[in-house]
Amino acid sequence: MAKKDKNWMQRHVNDRFVQEANKEGMRSRASYKLLQIHERDKLFRPGMNIVDLGCAPGGWSQVAKQIVGQKGTVVGVDLLEMDPLQGVHFIKGDFQEAEVQSGLISFFDGPLDWVISDMAPNLTGHRAVDQPRAIALCEEVLYFAQDHLHPKGGLLIKTFHGEGFEEFLKMLRSTFKKVVSRKPEASRGESREVYLLAKEFKLV
Repeated sequence: MAKKDKNWMQRHVNDRFVQEANKEGMRSRASYKLLQIHERDKLFRPGMNIVDLGCAPGGWSQVAKQIVGQKGTVVGVDLLEMDPLQGVHFIKGDFQEAEVQSGLISFFDGPLDWVISDMAPNLTGHRAVDQPRAIALCEEVLYFAQDHLHPKGGLLIKTFHGEGFEEFLKMLRSTFKKVVSRKPEASRGESREVYLLAKEFKLV
């Protein structure tokens, strides 16, 4: 194993949120990112309809289902397989494909309350390549949300500071009444990732 990989693995093993996830039966350390944002901003309520894009291994879907309860519906979609989660529906596929979107929406009786996404593209390590890919993926998530959210619905999405960030932020602000950024404690300090929280969808 290369030294860089060994250093990453050591940080991962010693990470407080990784340890808590293992202890508390959470799917991933990412669970705590969503929990911390929810504790601050009160995103979800029992009975809500939520789609989790890029859901594997299931950290966000797990948290969302715990909050919305039996009367709520959580559907996750990912290109990767996800081990079953009690009460969470899962579709393996590309959320941008019409057939996958139809499958997702078939689980709901009406429009969505929230679209959440902790996705990132396959990273190359070259910012000039990775950043445009990340922003393009965010735009696709936004288009999905525009098609399926009900008025007043919300979007929580991971993106990265860099080229295209401000332009994407403007797109969100033209689509939602309230947009704020969040950097939860569980997000590693050295990471450029930031979570954009958009509320009150403006139906067009």
